Amino acid sequence: MTTQTIETRASWVVASVSLVLAAVAFGALWIVAVGLKTIAADLGGARSAPSLASSLAWLGSSVGGLMMGPLAERYGVRSTVIFGAVSICIGLFISQLGETWQLYLGHGLFIGLLGTAGLNAPLYIYVSRWFDRRRGSALALLSSGLYLAGTVWPPIFERAIAMVGWRMTMLAYGVLVAAVIVPLAVVFLKQAPETPTATGATVVPGETPHVFGWPPNVVFGLLVAAAFLCCVTMSMPQNHLVALCSDLGYSAQSGAAMLSLLLGVGVLTRQIWGAIADRIGGLSTLLISSLLQGLAMTGFVVTQDEWGLYGVAAAFGAGFSALIPAYVLAVREYFPAREASWRVPVVLLLSGSGMSTGTWLAGALYDYFGFYAPAFAVGVAFNIANFIVLATLILRRRHYTGASAGAIPA
Repeated sequence: MTTQTIETRASWVVASVSLVLAAVAFGALWIVAVGLKTIAADLGGARSAPSLASSLAWLGSSVGGLMMGPLAERYGVRSTVIFGAVSICIGLFISQLGETWQLYLGHGLFIGLLGTAGLNAPLYIYVSRWFDRRRGSALALLSSGLYLAGTVWPPIFERAIAMVGWRMTMLAYGVLVAAVIVPLAVVFLKQAPETPTATGATVVPGETPHVFGWPPNVVFGLLVAAAFLCCVTMSMPQNHLVALCSDLGYSAQSGAAMLSLLLGVGVLTRQIWGAIADRIGGLSTLLISSLLQGLAMTGFVVTQDEWGLYGVAAAFGAGFSALIPAYVLAVREYFPAREASWRVPVVLLLSGSGMSTGTWLAGALYDYFGFYAPAFAVGVAFNIANFIVLATLILRRRHYTGASAGAIPA
């Protein structure tokens, strides 16, 4: 007996193109990470200024998803993706004009709220609706776009900034974003196949559906809180590793290579995590990944040797890489498919808020203490809190018996 599925070869074409779109769009955020010291010097010396710009871009991307998710449902994902690409181009132009407020405006409003937000949440929802059997693997592939960007672009940006400066690098990359994303969106982003409405909650006629025996929004609240906590930790090495290496006397080129290693390992292992998540589910995958991220983050606190940092960077890449797609997968496993258009953006809002908080917090703590160890130690504390929340959900799921103990695939 053959079980009907919505997955086809076209599903993987869509997922692969979406990966490219995300990798190009999110490349815009890595210019500040690579050029942090140079940009800070041009703007007055405080690293918290470019760190805040990067934080505003993350926050804008997350908040904008609340708007772009429903807009993509109404007008189609192609429209929001094209709008986002043009906005990123405008944002990079504004950011390079030379004033701190222009950097904030370009990154927070145009690159974040209107730009990457037009791709991030809409593409997660869109791609998830092309799959019903290997959704975890597909979401892992899409979520690799951000880290593929971090693997490919930092060495290029490091050379470009050294040769022509960060302003010209932003201008050139803005043109590239529009030139690549717009035609790909026009050609490949077609209507997704319909998916049946389903839920992993226990539904009793006349009663409110429950997840693990709890009201669904209680479980959802814990899930998004965990997303915020883990992303505070996740963001710190990604946005401050190049600057950390420079402080320790290592070259910017070495720091960029270390960042590329971290993110490259994340891209490769994310596909393994996706296959694991398809077998054990989103929550269990989150718990394991959280543990590994916390252990690796501890390595950044205690390691200053250059080759040791390469090893820690690789371990961190392997540890954190499951987290974002596993949160989206958990939402699709335990909540109705019809609610994906708002629940997924909320998860990405909290994860993006964690990324923005961690990016800014590490910069602020560096400005206060003069070195990065206290900031990374705070990152470890946030990760411990994340692990506790996830463990609570896992224990509750194991305790609860009945239909809600396992999700019904959507």
